[in-house]
Amino acid sequence: MSDTIVCLISKQQEGTVRRMAAPRPGRAVRGSSTGRPLMAALDLLGRRWNLRIVWELQHGPVGFRALQERCDNMSSSVLRQRLTELLDAAVVEQHPDTTYALTELGHGAHRALRPLARWSAEWAATLSAAGSEDAR
Repeated sequence: MSDTIVCLISKQQEGTVRRMAAPRPGRAVRGSSTGRPLMAALDLLGRRWNLRIVWELQHGPVGFRALQERCDNMSSSVLRQRLTELLDAAVVEQHPDTTYALTELGHGAHRALRPLARWSAEWAATLSAAGSEDAR
């Protein structure tokens, strides 16, 4: 006897791909039902590749293929999905020449990340020093 699983979908769902909406302040997000802006920002920036995209756009506009290369050649479908989320969240904008750039909000997110980058360097140095002491 074989087990059969049947999945019924409506005609409206047929052929569609379900896409997670970009997190927004005031709405429940992954890990929080409060709608607090910080929780929405953590949800958005915590999605795989989103921080990397913001980091790679810090110096100015970049085309799709160049951005894909800078992000370790992630798949084009994932990059497109992440860019759509960041566009919906007003963190990234697309210029008429099809390049992508940070908006003022995006630059603000990058500025907010700089202290974390400094802390991570201190953390790495501390662990590296502790590792060399452990090796003695």
